[in-house]
Parts: sequence; C-alpha cells; structure tokens
Amino acid sequence: MAVLLVQFTDPVLDADGGRYVARACGSPMDDGRWQGWVEFLPEDGGDPIRSGRETTQPNYVDTEYWATGLTQVYLDGALNRALNLCKPLMAPPEEEAAPPLAESVLNPFSVYRKGETLLRNQLGALSQWHLANIVYAHRLSDADPAALHHMPANALIEIIVAGVQQQMTA
Repeated sequence: MAVLLVQFTDPVLDADGGRYVARACGSPMDDGRWQGWVEFLPEDGGDPIRSGRETTQPNYVDTEYWATGLTQVYLDGALNRALNLCKPLMAPPEEEAAPPLAESVLNPFSVYRKGETLLRNQLGALSQWHLANIVYAHRLSDADPAALHHMPANALIEIIVAGVQQQMTA
C-alpha cells in the first residue's frame, strides 16, 4: 500500500520545459523496511511518471523524514532519472562504441582514489537501481544489464569494488 509522503509546491521542469508536480511516495517492503520514490504529475495532464526506488529506510518515520529533505535540485535529478527509465539500457550491437545510456550518479574510480571504505560507504547509500547503472555505465561487469537490475545491492557493490580495483591495477 503506497502512501503520499510529501507533495511539493514548486514545479519541476524537464529539458523541454514541461512542468510537473512532484510528490514523494513510499510503501512498506516485505522485510518490514520502507522504500521511497518520486512521482511526477504532468501539469498539462497525462499519466504520472515514477522514478525507481530512491531510498530504502528502516521504517515509515525515516522514510517520511527522507521525503521532507528533498531539494529542488534532487527533484530535478529524479525527474531526469524517471524520464530516462523508459530508454533502453543497452545500445544496439552496431552502436557499441556509443556512450552508455545508463546514468551513473557516482564515479566509483574517483571515490576509490580516496579509499575503498569511502567507496563502500557511498555505494551503500545508493538504491539498487543506481548501483546497477554504475556497473553498466562504467563497464564493470559483462553481465546482462537486465540481470544487473535483478541483483541485490550487496552483490552489485562487490562487483563495483572488484571492477574498480581490477581496472585501477591494470
């Protein structure tokens, strides 16, 4: 059962100037924790656009607290991520040299230079969806992108750390 946590008053704009009303939502998960995401309602009508899971919290109160701290900049990024969820994750084989379509919210190589512990801590704060996109965007695994999006977060963190270590020592 999804609940509305916060509805924001300032509109969020897409790259084409489309205006959206943002609202943070959440729901309990099977293990008792809560997940949160952002929905965007087009001001000119149409179906809402929903981001992937943006947070996992231990309970409702913490999820509500997360929602109340979302900034306009965060909402802009969440709208961009939500709009890009509809794009294919992999380029067609004939375009393999093209840049990846997945968005990486963190450069694991840059963070790793400051220490593996810091990298693990920062990765641990990200959603599974973000972790899968980091693996794909930085080519840290040969696994199928669809399979990456079904892996648990802890497995993706290990893939990222191992992949960064391997590339940094090569």
